[in-house]
Amino acid sequence: MAKYIRPTMLGAIALLPTTVWAQHTNTSEDSTKLKSQRLQEVIVTSHSARQRVETIQIGSEFLNLQELSKTPALFGQNDIMRSIQLLPGVKSENEGSSSFQVRGGTSAQNSIVYDDAPVYNVGHLAGLFSAFNDDALATATLYKGLIPAQYGGATAGYLDINSRSGNPSACHGQASIGLLSAKGTFEAPLSDRGSFLVTARRSYLDLFLKQINAFKDNTLYFYDVNAKATWRWNTHNQLFWSFFASNDKIGLQDKLNLKWSNIATTLSWLHHFQKEGNTSKTSLIYSNYSTTDGVEVLGLDISFSGFIRQYGIRQNFRYALGRHQLDMGLQSMVLDVKSAEWRNVNKHEREERKAWENSFWINDTYQLHPKVTASLGFRLGTFSNLGGPHYYEIDEDGNIVWMYKTRKNRIVNTQVTCEPRASLVFMPTHLWSIKAGYTRSAQNIHALRNQNTSTPFDRYTISSNLVKPQVADQVSLGIFAMTPQQTYDFSLEGYFRHVNHVLDYRDGISFSSQIEIERLVLAGEGKGYGLEMCARKNTGKLTGWLSYTLSWSKTRIDGINGGRWYDANNDRRHDIDIVGIYRLNPHWTLHAVWVYNSGQAFTAPSGKYELIDNYIYYYAERNSYRAPANHRMDVSATWSRPIHHGKWTREWIFSIYNLYNRYNPYLIRFEDSADGARTKATQYSLFGIVPSVAFTIKF
Repeated sequence: MAKYIRPTMLGAIALLPTTVWAQHTNTSEDSTKLKSQRLQEVIVTSHSARQRVETIQIGSEFLNLQELSKTPALFGQNDIMRSIQLLPGVKSENEGSSSFQVRGGTSAQNSIVYDDAPVYNVGHLAGLFSAFNDDALATATLYKGLIPAQYGGATAGYLDINSRSGNPSACHGQASIGLLSAKGTFEAPLSDRGSFLVTARRSYLDLFLKQINAFKDNTLYFYDVNAKATWRWNTHNQLFWSFFASNDKIGLQDKLNLKWSNIATTLSWLHHFQKEGNTSKTSLIYSNYSTTDGVEVLGLDISFSGFIRQYGIRQNFRYALGRHQLDMGLQSMVLDVKSAEWRNVNKHEREERKAWENSFWINDTYQLHPKVTASLGFRLGTFSNLGGPHYYEIDEDGNIVWMYKTRKNRIVNTQVTCEPRASLVFMPTHLWSIKAGYTRSAQNIHALRNQNTSTPFDRYTISSNLVKPQVADQVSLGIFAMTPQQTYDFSLEGYFRHVNHVLDYRDGISFSSQIEIERLVLAGEGKGYGLEMCARKNTGKLTGWLSYTLSWSKTRIDGINGGRWYDANNDRRHDIDIVGIYRLNPHWTLHAVWVYNSGQAFTAPSGKYELIDNYIYYYAERNSYRAPANHRMDVSATWSRPIHHGKWTREWIFSIYNLYNRYNPYLIRFEDSADGARTKATQYSLFGIVPSVAFTIKF
């Protein structure tokens, strides 16, 4: 068992790239040695029971990537995003989706940041797998609504991911092959001052399709690439360059053509001041998410495309001032969002908007008493729409009544949001604590979709003269405890979340009804509340956790459902996750996961009427029905053995997804009989039992 090293109250080690702690030495040789040692400390302390009890940030999950990435996965693909769904307060969107929802919010209300660069719709094969290669990841922290002041842009969850730096002292690599894809990793030092790491993954199902005449004109593939280079300029300055790219393409002959991609890159300069613990980090950021979709319907070719492009600068300072830890900084980003561009016969429409977003934050963590620590923060954000495209006013029915256009890049309007943050931890003894927190957070990028899950068909828009920023207020209270040897730890957390300016489609409207996105939606309010319970076993041959979430999520919008509160699309009452990891011997490790989700809310017709030989459905209330419950068990076994005198390691992973072949609801459709007299609901499922195998070689 690894040696325990007492973590700080702030959990600062888990929040920064591990290599930054190597710069407190005077020689390159000592720096290299310390870097290797500190990496091990991060792995131990950031996931310990004591860390969960002591850390001041309520609602945060410091993710154990080593454990999460080894949970049984679909088609043998280790998937950090699917593993996150096993945590309390976190839900999957539906069967087969790698996106996650946090405390009653949708996945569109989450922010996923990879080395300070935002990324969107990070799913391969329309969401079956996440686009993150676990071999490239170092640390990750999920904030479930209670977000520190230095982070923003989300009203539900904030996932902060840090990529892994290359080995500074020796060359290492590994290669894996599974049923759908293969991947490889290589890392090496750059002289005695730095290192680099490259990982790549690609599916090869398309190569098999080309060998079959019936499918040779189809396309189905994905790939992703991660790269990181670090360079130690001197004992006080360090440079990081991070790159992430993913690409997907699905083509079904001439009927369907889907493409979507992410590119995110960051160049960072980390400076250590003379006083230990005081740092400055400056980052140049670029992010580009784009999608292009083409569909042939009734002989007509329809194409749709959109993108979100962001670039800017982020500056953060961290100071240790006695019993105070101060984080302060600012960020300035330019956004270019094309909500839609489509072509249909002779019709060509496009809507694209630009904006300038600025934010300033300050957060102070202070030990009020040996048993009480508080964190107070404030974030100020401005969002300015820029001229060039048309802006307009609409009436109650969504019709344009006035349109105007200003000079390109001139500020059209500015909206200001004030976001206070506060957390408090009280520790009567070192074995248990009580935590409380309050957060207000704002979001200016909004996603609209016709379904409950993320897809390349989603339309994105930004706050404007008509669309206000979403603003969420959340309060949370919890109790955390552990046994004296940290063998077990327990948590119980309750929360209430209220969101203003929630968007939903008008009745009878879809994402393609109009190019002007503000005409499609109405704004209202949402709320979510619930309880989260978790019990973990941390030591011994058998480890794992059991989590249970009881939650409600509701929406109220004037003009929808008669202005009454209705269950949100993602409202789901009960979620249970049981995870077990058994280390049988030095070579074999067994994993098992059982998940249960109660039925999700959806809208079903309450009646129908005939109109000129057509049957029209009548919907009395939105989301008033429940889908059947969803549950399954996944198992896997990992075998590993060193070879070539321990210089190489080979590993086999055998897994079964959905062990007892449960057909869970993925889609429910209502179909009429041939004469139209009867209507039946038909459930469609995505997967039954799916066995898989993968092989890895490491050197």
